[in-house]
Amino acid sequence: MNILVQPAKTKVEPGQRFVLWQIGWDAYVTFLGALAEQNVRTTYDRGDLELMSPLPIHEAIKIWFGHFLAVLGEELGIPCWPVGGPTLRRRDQDRGLEPDDCYYLANASKVRNWATLDMERDPPPDVALEVEITRNCLDRMGVYAGLGVPEVWRFDGEAWHIHLLSAEGAYQESPVSAALPYLPIPEITPLLQETLHLGDVGERFRILRRWARESALPLRQAWQQQQQSPPPAANP
Repeated sequence: MNILVQPAKTKVEPGQRFVLWQIGWDAYVTFLGALAEQNVRTTYDRGDLELMSPLPIHEAIKIWFGHFLAVLGEELGIPCWPVGGPTLRRRDQDRGLEPDDCYYLANASKVRNWATLDMERDPPPDVALEVEITRNCLDRMGVYAGLGVPEVWRFDGEAWHIHLLSAEGAYQESPVSAALPYLPIPEITPLLQETLHLGDVGERFRILRRWARESALPLRQAWQQQQQSPPPAANP
């Protein structure tokens, strides 16, 4: 007989990592309840649970991407619903995790209730963010694939990589974003490095807005015109 014991309240310090093997779904859900008030990121993959408390630089990069998407939404007129790092889980897949951040774009209108986001009922976020300053023990990309997240942005501290979910259920690196195909990807990392450590958040927003208007907006407008252009006539 398996006996499920409520885990004791535990303080997880920044940078700490724990892995619990073969604990099962019910124990995973119990741990989620016990850790609800802590800044702990979990990864659950078919019985195994990893707990990680992010480092300050990890959180700073996550916040930067949130500011970046907010500015893009404002300056480019993109409907965007940032939802932070909620627990995304599906019992039928026996998998779950908290992304560093995630965003609804095309799928936003399909969410039934934002207060009770449920991956067994609602669509997954269009984009999830992974800040990979430290190495994970479990395969988070495999968990994302099981949850059906179509696009994952991965930042390793030096470069930004975009991974798209293929029809075969595996991620492949892509030079362009499927959710935001007009973004000039090579410009993003230098922009982050320029503005990440600015003490004045207002100055960060001013730089991001100027970049969005001068660089991203013309590309979006050109992309929109291309989408609206009729296809070339076929040769007789």
